[in-house]
Amino acid sequence: MLLEVNGIEFSYNSTPTLENVSFSVEKEEVLTLLGPNGVGKTTLLKCLNKVLEPKGGSVMIDGEDIHKMSSREAAKQMGYVPQRGEVSRMTVFDAVLLGRRPYIDWDATEKDLRLVGRIVDLMGLKNLSLRYVDEISGGEYQLVQIARALAQQPDVILMDEPTSSLDISNQHMIMRTIRKIVQKNHMAAVMTIHDLNLAVRYSDKFVLMHEGRIFAAGGHEIITPQNIRSTYHVDTFVEKVNGIPVIIPK
Repeated sequence: MLLEVNGIEFSYNSTPTLENVSFSVEKEEVLTLLGPNGVGKTTLLKCLNKVLEPKGGSVMIDGEDIHKMSSREAAKQMGYVPQRGEVSRMTVFDAVLLGRRPYIDWDATEKDLRLVGRIVDLMGLKNLSLRYVDEISGGEYQLVQIARALAQQPDVILMDEPTSSLDISNQHMIMRTIRKIVQKNHMAAVMTIHDLNLAVRYSDKFVLMHEGRIFAAGGHEIITPQNIRSTYHVDTFVEKVNGIPVIIPK
C-alpha cells in the first residue's frame, strides 16, 4: 500500500474536526474526498501534508510515517496543491521550478531545468513560461500550482479543488493529465472536488465525509442516491452512461 491513513484526529480550539479517519490508496490510484463544505476535507489534506499536526493517528507512505520526516524529505514524498496559493512576482517557469527546492542544494542543475521544461509543456504552459504569475488568469495560475507540485516528483500528490478555477475544457484536461501522470509514474493522488460527476469520471476510490467522519468509502458502488442524500441532503438519480455513474439532481 503506497499511502495509509490511520485514525487521524484533529480539533480546532477543542472542537473535534476530524474523528478516526482511515483509508488507503494504492499506486496508480486516484482517490477523491467528497462531502459538503465544512466537513473537514481541506483540514484532512493539511494533516496528511504536515501543514497541520494531527492530535492522533498516522500517515504512512511506503511504510514510513510522514510526520516523523523532515520537511525536506516529506516534500520529496508528497506534493500539495492548495485551493488558493500566494501569487508573487516571478515568471511561470520560475514558479514551477520552486517545486525542485527539496532537491536543490546550491543552484538548479541542467536536469532540474529540463524536468521543469517538460512539465511546463505537459501542462500547456509553454507559451506562458516567461509571463509573470501575477499577470495570468486564476485558471492559468491553478495549472502553475499543479505543475509546481508535479516538479517535486512526489509519490503522492494532494490537491484541494484542482479544477475550481478552470473552464470545462481545462477541467477535463487536468483530470486526464493527473490520471496519466499517476499511472505512468506509479504515484497516487488524493483530492477534493465539489463536482461529483467530474470526480466519479476520473477517480478510482471515494471517501464520503460527514461531520468530520467517514460516512462511506469504496469505489463506484458507494455513489448511490442514498449515500448522496445522507451526506449532501440532496435527492438525486444515479444512472450509468457508458459504464460511468452520472449523478442527476431530482
